[in-house]
Amino acid sequence: MLTQDERNRIRAEAAHYDHPQAACVEALKIVQEHHRWVSDEHLKEIAALLDMSPEALDSVATFYNLIFRKPVGENVILLCDSVSCWIMGYEGIRAHLKEHLGVELGETTSDGKFTLLPMACLGTCDRGPAMMVGNELYRNLDNDKVDEILARYRHPSGA
Repeated sequence: MLTQDERNRIRAEAAHYDHPQAACVEALKIVQEHHRWVSDEHLKEIAALLDMSPEALDSVATFYNLIFRKPVGENVILLCDSVSCWIMGYEGIRAHLKEHLGVELGETTSDGKFTLLPMACLGTCDRGPAMMVGNELYRNLDNDKVDEILARYRHPSGA
């Protein structure tokens, strides 16, 4: 169920447009911001608020690879798999991440801390291999750097 704050924010976003459906991507982002993903129930509620069918909204949600329609971990790791990153060591970083986290691409760690996803391009081709964790971009990766980054997210307070 959507919170009142989510409903208010979605209505405010929709008010900017002649057709409320135009706010659908922002509405999906608002819900995902609160829940880390958009469930079927949330999708139905958003669709009702925007006067559109759940099917139409789902087609929008599944088009965008950063709208998550399945639960994800606390920290989503987007690993760039562009040609540039492949040339600069993507395969080794991918193997290291999979081993370190104990997951395959598209999976979430058993503790719910990390979800590992491929990303077509992070736009930092001159500094690959690269990944994002949340909103933070990390470049020029090697295995030691990956371990340091993951440690910060496992123990954010330094504990």
